[in-house]
Amino acid sequence: MKRLFQSKWFKIPYQIALYGFAAYGVVLVGVFVALKLRLTDDKGLVDSNNRYFQEMHDKYNQDFKVDSTSLIKYRNEILQRINLVNEYYPKNARVILEAWSQSKSEKIALQMLAALDLKLKDNKTYQKRLREILSKSNNQNMAKGGNAFEWMNFIEWSYFKEAVTKDKKYIDSAALACGVEPRMIVACLVGEQVRLFNSRRERFKNVVAPLKTLALETNLSYGVTGIKERTAQNIEYYLKDPKSPYYCGIKYEHILDYDSTINYNNQHNDTMNLRVKRLVQYKDHYYSYLYAGIFIRQIATQWQKAGYPIDDRPEILASIFNLGYNKSKPKKYPSVGGSNFMIRDKEYTFGGVAYDFYYSGELLEAFPYAEVKISK
Repeated sequence: MKRLFQSKWFKIPYQIALYGFAAYGVVLVGVFVALKLRLTDDKGLVDSNNRYFQEMHDKYNQDFKVDSTSLIKYRNEILQRINLVNEYYPKNARVILEAWSQSKSEKIALQMLAALDLKLKDNKTYQKRLREILSKSNNQNMAKGGNAFEWMNFIEWSYFKEAVTKDKKYIDSAALACGVEPRMIVACLVGEQVRLFNSRRERFKNVVAPLKTLALETNLSYGVTGIKERTAQNIEYYLKDPKSPYYCGIKYEHILDYDSTINYNNQHNDTMNLRVKRLVQYKDHYYSYLYAGIFIRQIATQWQKAGYPIDDRPEILASIFNLGYNKSKPKKYPSVGGSNFMIRDKEYTFGGVAYDFYYSGELLEAFPYAEVKISK
């Protein structure tokens, strides 16, 4: 028997079985550990269209409501889009029409169409015709007593006009103090506020609209006119530097001096320095307008000294207001521009929007055109 155990006919099968059981044990232990540590869980992937899904949710969220005029517009748009889908996928068009009829919800129909648009995103012919439908829908809506300046037809603009009219006393006071036409200051304000129409539409709907107040910046740029802290420092410095090309004269040297007896604290700015605290005021926006007005005067002074006056060029002053001192280089033919942004599906520039507003005649009663734009 001993010889049998020591023979290769016994030892080899025995070792194979032994190591096999050992390997199997290791596998079982590994599986156990993996399960315990949740290493076998499906980590999942972020869908490549995740951003589109979020955009559609935001666009047609639970607060989506329409008045009678908008309802007709949406119904016409839905019918045209269903007809378009019918040319490519009649079955889907029929299902959307049935769902719309059953639910009596324009929101559902639009969301179903949005889902289909995503599946046909690579169909160039479909996408081109879809853009034509949407563009025609917007143009027809604007044509009914709308404004030639397209971005002024959106509801956010009506909110803005009410809000800025409430601030008239602060704007007029700041304008008087720095010798700049109030409408010129508002042109810069418009550029700052209008570019938020797209990026913060929820904020406009939930905060600005019901309160009829302006959007107040509290991060990197401050106040309703979006003054950067570094820009505010430079504005103050150049007021007292006679050697600076931006120096406006002794009359304005102390216009921004700090009054230590005034407390500018509120629940949102208590960790900020005094300079920024003055800008981040929720009801009194005087300093937002004053800093903007002084900046305009300083830039106008620089160009005047260089022999290229731009007192009557609100679009140039607004462009530089947006870009900063380092972009202010006096020359005979300056360029209008600044940051670019989208309002709905159209691109604008900061200076272009300021120009539109200034010469549109909007808010004329509150902010009329002055014969002298910047006082001497």
